[in-house]
Amino acid sequence: MATVQMKVSPEDLSHVPPARERIPEPGIMVIFGASGDLTKRKLLPALFHLKQSGLLPDNFAIVGVARRPLGDEFAADMRQGILEYGGADASDAKLNEFSKHISYYALSFDDGPGYAGLKAELDRIAQEKGIGDDRLFYLATAPEYFAPIIENLGAQGMAQPEKGRVGVVIEKPFGHDLDSARELNQQVNAVFHENQVFRIDHYLGKETVQNILVFRFANGIFEPIWNRNYIDHVQITAAETLGVEGRGPFYEKAGALRDVVQNHMMELLSFVAMEPPSSFESESVRREKVKVWRAIPPLPVNDAVRGQYGPGVVEGQKVIGYRDEERVDPESGTETFAALRLGIENWRWAGVPFFLRAGKRLKKRATEISIQFKQPPLLIFNQVLKGGTCQEIQPNLLTIRIQPDEGIALRFGAKVPTTPEMSVCPVNMDFDYAAAFGKSSANGYERLLLDAMLGDQTLFAHRDGVETTWALYTPILEAWATKNPEVFPNYFAGTWGPDCADRLLERSGHVWRNDLGR
Repeated sequence: MATVQMKVSPEDLSHVPPARERIPEPGIMVIFGASGDLTKRKLLPALFHLKQSGLLPDNFAIVGVARRPLGDEFAADMRQGILEYGGADASDAKLNEFSKHISYYALSFDDGPGYAGLKAELDRIAQEKGIGDDRLFYLATAPEYFAPIIENLGAQGMAQPEKGRVGVVIEKPFGHDLDSARELNQQVNAVFHENQVFRIDHYLGKETVQNILVFRFANGIFEPIWNRNYIDHVQITAAETLGVEGRGPFYEKAGALRDVVQNHMMELLSFVAMEPPSSFESESVRREKVKVWRAIPPLPVNDAVRGQYGPGVVEGQKVIGYRDEERVDPESGTETFAALRLGIENWRWAGVPFFLRAGKRLKKRATEISIQFKQPPLLIFNQVLKGGTCQEIQPNLLTIRIQPDEGIALRFGAKVPTTPEMSVCPVNMDFDYAAAFGKSSANGYERLLLDAMLGDQTLFAHRDGVETTWALYTPILEAWATKNPEVFPNYFAGTWGPDCADRLLERSGHVWRNDLGR
């Protein structure tokens, strides 16, 4: 298939207005669970990128909190993480300056009296550095610590100060079913107001995800055909080549449906399917997302299938099956693959199937949204295709690549030149972010952390949305829990998943798009 690259010229970029200055007030970010990989690989590199871009105030502080007594070792370890995962240069003077703002406080998360010492330490740092009352508490911990941390912050008066902005960032999972999600939300809102709560989904920090709204609503040629009259079906795929990577105990409790589908994939679906918001303020965008999820009728159990990988070959390397992974039950019934069909019962989407799939140890790493348009009502070219270069007219396809090669491609038919017959073949117009704007070392957390510090909740989950999506998937999880699958594992590592996922689409005359990526 021929591909035409779409580039952005320097002249085009010269007309882009400068970004509105968005620098938070001086404050302290407190990261609970700071000794984990997330802080070293993602959070600190993202904060350093913000500092490099001039988007952090001069007087700020980062305080890591965990149980181990790390002391000054913590700042040195975080500096190394910024070098390894943040694309920083060891000779960068900004890195040395940035490191001076990092400190550590040892605390067991369930040690209630110990939070008085944390509060005193934050007050000391604020006075020493001339920082006001702004605080952002980031919970990068296991879910069982969310409630005790929040309760203890409230007990010490750190959640509702008299002055300044205070927020709490919560990493997923936001519960493991509807009841637990409601319980967690009640525990959080007993201490923090909902406008202080930032439930983070790192997918929403990706530029291409944010660009879906720009693509739809800033271009007059797409929105008129973005509906059931022109779109045949939509596929959303989140494929990983990795296994559980030593996280056996976590994944045994989660599985693909909880880990990826209920959160990441539903966020992607909402951006594709939502109605135009009245503005891009947080309340307007989040309201339209929840409307989409509430328009999805209950999912029949036979419209959701699951799988588990066995041994196989991934990217030329032999790998073991899930049941042979470290700290995994050798008879585990946990799914590492989930696929489902759902519909949205509203005026725009009635009758258009949405197919979602997510899995580990698949053939290729790729997260994509594929929107297939309907064929023209009269295929006049079919009569002249036989014996030609192409054998059939392919439908128009719009592909939004989320990772790893972020971009957008549009497939359409074109006449093959220099042939006497009317030969029509598919071609691609391809826009690639890296080719157009250059590669970036940003990891997606930059925008989310900055928004949280500024109090902007647009790209964060609201409790209503969390509970609505759990209400959809809890019945499926309950049905799966009552009956273990008869055959697990049911797909080889390095393939596109189990046969039951193919049959799910075949029932409605569709097939999965497996030529993912560029």
